Amino acid sequence: MRRVCVYAGSNPGSDPAYAEGARQLARVLAERGIGLVYGGGRVGLMGVLADTVLAAGGEALGVMPQALIDREIGHPGLTELRVVDSMHERKAQMAELSDAFVAVPGGIGTLDELIEVYTWSQLGIHDKACGVLNVRGYYDHLAAFLDHAVSEGFLRPQHRLVLSVASDPSDLLDRLAAYVPPAVGKWTELEGDAAGTAPPP
Repeated sequence: MRRVCVYAGSNPGSDPAYAEGARQLARVLAERGIGLVYGGGRVGLMGVLADTVLAAGGEALGVMPQALIDREIGHPGLTELRVVDSMHERKAQMAELSDAFVAVPGGIGTLDELIEVYTWSQLGIHDKACGVLNVRGYYDHLAAFLDHAVSEGFLRPQHRLVLSVASDPSDLLDRLAAYVPPAVGKWTELEGDAAGTAPPP
């Protein structure tokens, strides 16, 4: 992995443990020579990530829409800050620049970004690893929901395994590096139809 995209909150959260988790991940990225791709902000956990990576001598590449630059929340000291026209372009460029995706604690924007790349994996748009840094059990309920989706027949077990959940940054990055994409498609029954081997009704 040359670069990892990290989705993070633009707020610091109510517990200092969230910022410390972001710092630990940033340090491990820098130690391993893995560049950070993120949303380009200087506030919240986004700023914590970038500041820590840069302080450790690592690469921090941000991607931010002009509208947010105009609000002066862009980080001024990044290795590179790419300015784009829209949030859609931002997300697409972040995905293109990255070899894997991680979400640290954040709000609905962070969840939106994570779920989109997770969905792209399920659809075969990319074959990159996805994970969450589960600081203080922040993503326990998300993991439980995905398990429930499997049990109710809305998510294949193989696709559930695409999203790694770990509380230790080194463990999480090891899992991402060892990731092997699932061989099963989202619509296995349709693939069976095309091959003339559809399962019985």
